[in-house]
Amino acid sequence: MSAAPREDRKANRRGAARLAAVQALYQMDIAAKGLNEILAEFEKHWLGGEVEGSQYLPAEAAFFRDIVGGTVREQRKLDPLVDTALAEGWPLKRIEALLRAVLRAGAYELDQRRDIPARVIVSEYVDVAHAFVDRDETGMVNAVLDALARKLRTDEFDRAPR
Repeated sequence: MSAAPREDRKANRRGAARLAAVQALYQMDIAAKGLNEILAEFEKHWLGGEVEGSQYLPAEAAFFRDIVGGTVREQRKLDPLVDTALAEGWPLKRIEALLRAVLRAGAYELDQRRDIPARVIVSEYVDVAHAFVDRDETGMVNAVLDALARKLRTDEFDRAPR
């Protein structure tokens, strides 16, 4: 068996974890659920299960927990970072709850997960946003996360292409 299929499966499981993490953060925001409650609910019912007739992909549970827990833990640091990357006059609190969840999770990974290339993180969260919103809003997610990536990971963008 070659390494490529294994990597594809890992990438798909991480993508599913990101999607579930954004949904969990969104639910925490609108339903005022606590971290432990939302983690338990998602791990029991959503990760790789069927919900309301839709089959969810198996997700990397540890990665899901890291994104959700880390985003919540670092939110006081992340929100001002996202605010500076948003257009003037549009603070994060004015952004729709689902997009807030996408931006916060993406900001968390850019800030804390140095093991994942910034361009991969931006691309993955644009894909997550695309599952929920239209093209204009995914463009905003791309612009904000790209600005954050260039600020937080200047070393990745200053390197000359090989």
